[in-house]
Amino acid sequence: MLHLPARNPFSPSLRRGLVAVGLLLGAVPASAQQLTSYVDPLIGTGGHGHVFLGANVPFGAVQLGPQNIFKGWDWCSGYHYSDSLLTGFSHTHLSGTGGSDLGDVLIMPYTGPLQTDKGRQQAPHQGYLSRYSHQREVAQPGYYALTLDTYGIRAELTSTERVGMHRYTFPQDGKPARVIIDLKEGIDDKATDTYLEQIDAQTFVGYRFSHGWADHQKLYFAIKTSAPVPAFALYNEAQALPGKKGQGTAVKGVFTFAKSPGTLQLKVGISPVSAQNALANIQAELPGWDFAQARQAAAAKWEQQLGKVTIETQDPVVRRTFYTALYHAWFAPALFNDANGDYRGTDDKVYPKAPFANYTIFSLWDTYRTEHSLFTLAQPERVGDMMQSMLAIGRQQGKLPIWHLAGNETNTMVGYSAVPALAEAYLKGTPGLDGPQVLAALKAASTRDDQGVNFVKTLGFIPADKESESVAKAMEYAIDDWSIAQVAKKLGAQADYQEYSKRAKYYQKYFDPHTRFMRGLTSDGKFQLPFDPIQSIHRQNNYTEGNAWQYTWLVPHDVPGLIKLFGSDAAFTQKLDSLFIIKGDLGAGASPDISGLIGMYAHGNEPSHATTYLYAYAGQQWKTAEKVRQVLREMYLDKPDGISGNEDCGQMSAWYILSALGFYPVSPSSGAYVLGSPLVDNATIRLPKGKSFTVKVIGNSPQNVYIQSATLNGQPYANSYLLHRDIVAGGTLQLTMGPQPNRAFGTAPANRPKEVY
Repeated sequence: MLHLPARNPFSPSLRRGLVAVGLLLGAVPASAQQLTSYVDPLIGTGGHGHVFLGANVPFGAVQLGPQNIFKGWDWCSGYHYSDSLLTGFSHTHLSGTGGSDLGDVLIMPYTGPLQTDKGRQQAPHQGYLSRYSHQREVAQPGYYALTLDTYGIRAELTSTERVGMHRYTFPQDGKPARVIIDLKEGIDDKATDTYLEQIDAQTFVGYRFSHGWADHQKLYFAIKTSAPVPAFALYNEAQALPGKKGQGTAVKGVFTFAKSPGTLQLKVGISPVSAQNALANIQAELPGWDFAQARQAAAAKWEQQLGKVTIETQDPVVRRTFYTALYHAWFAPALFNDANGDYRGTDDKVYPKAPFANYTIFSLWDTYRTEHSLFTLAQPERVGDMMQSMLAIGRQQGKLPIWHLAGNETNTMVGYSAVPALAEAYLKGTPGLDGPQVLAALKAASTRDDQGVNFVKTLGFIPADKESESVAKAMEYAIDDWSIAQVAKKLGAQADYQEYSKRAKYYQKYFDPHTRFMRGLTSDGKFQLPFDPIQSIHRQNNYTEGNAWQYTWLVPHDVPGLIKLFGSDAAFTQKLDSLFIIKGDLGAGASPDISGLIGMYAHGNEPSHATTYLYAYAGQQWKTAEKVRQVLREMYLDKPDGISGNEDCGQMSAWYILSALGFYPVSPSSGAYVLGSPLVDNATIRLPKGKSFTVKVIGNSPQNVYIQSATLNGQPYANSYLLHRDIVAGGTLQLTMGPQPNRAFGTAPANRPKEVY
């Protein structure tokens, strides 16, 4: 397994300061504690977590935070806990992704001689960047503060959905005070066209167009200052530009105050449509200059959203980890529209006053597995808009999103993973979704001719000698197609139901009964040689960020069918036991995403996320409980490097949240959740119309990991799964725990997980 060095994210001095204002656990009685006080935003900013750090509100377009010099994969969010040099504060970020982009509208305050270049890691004194220390860094939901040690400037940030607010306190040291707006800088992308214009002494507008992971990103902005800017200069790179407006590939603007202005505040509105809309967003969301009030409003939004799922536990580490996971889960998808409803589509057209809230940052290969299920339970009022956003993307680009970013389709990862997310939302009764329209979109996504889908349609399998990542693609397509079949079944589209049910079984063709692994097939239908079940070659062999040991279990939609391929429950569980024990060399070309290892089980990457729950389908729920509790304890720690892999836009957190509650959506479109081993003592999900669902855990402890018995709404409950309809109806699940397995619980075939649609 991954070994993580112990480190407390709070320095002694900061810890004392936070305790003084009641921000750390135990500072005030738990009954009076704000949920936001349990969140540690530094969790996941170290290691390979790639988590965004800064000021934002739930699902906000603005994610305003600190930016380091980009130094590779672990700086995908723009910030890494190991760093100590800051280039400024930018307004858009990704959280937990394996790819880098955004970092738009970088702003940096500094003092002294004019600088228009950020500087270099090896020579920080040659640019405007600054040293900083975690001892003078404060991170809370909706608020971030840092002292720029090179200049003695205190920088504070907060935000609304579309507006970032900065407060800079400059020292009284006699040096000129400056603020640079550097439109060249982003996070591992390239600015292609930038523009900045001064409208009046306190208003500036512009845009930053860039090419990166998102090929053609367009972001417009407006900046208001709390005091008139006495001197404003424009540059393209280091070349001075005349007048009050400038255009080029690297436009920069510098505010200069001959002496310290004391405190200077900025409001920065962003828009995918126009600078005028960015200005309107400022007026709509943050018309005043009361920083404390804006900060309080952001914290209140977080408090409300964290209250969607509340827990009770005696373990402060569990409490801190849980609420931080919930905080991270509410980062994405992010709004991609203006306060008036306008947004820019994937086709680059402006859609005015849309009847739904438009979203972007759909990391669907990751999030369809758990996070969208969490949304159906704890964010149901947002799910409809998320799905309408996906359907609109489908109309604009001719297919549902794959990995959608800032109005662009990146086509990252395998599968058509919007399909299970959209199918799940429809099947679970999300209002506003038209069934025939949904089915048409799902079918359009599944009948393309790229990424091996052409072979699925013509051959019924994907030849490994014709298409890379053939097994991974085929396994994901089978999951997707099963979801389409369930939608077709609900609509009475019998021909579609039969066709997609057949396609959902195509995974069986890759199962080799001799080695008992999912293997690549060549064009002649034979298993590809040579074969090494442990070897991984990143995105270049039959598996995507994994190996045969990990992908053999990726049949969440038909676990009983997978068990039949093994021949018996015993053969299936024996092989599954081996997964958590087997050791081996993944090879020099292995994906760095294969992390959080227990044997060959890789919790740090999404294809493994349902695997611990599969024992329940073979009548051994107690083994699921055992493994789930181990993962909860070992792979999630309350430290900067406490996440065992990339956070992936909330998917890693969503796994923790639902697993800590005691149940997990192995097959999200099925309407069933498999019981695991709850980490908390009590939990409540607040549902619409005043309803709630409570999990009450009797006798819970680190030793008592096994379910002894269960009741649902006071009645004995023998199933090792829950139904979605029972949860959203409201009620109470009571689980009694013990230190030894109750091997009879969930063992009878009638009590094992099954599909309900």
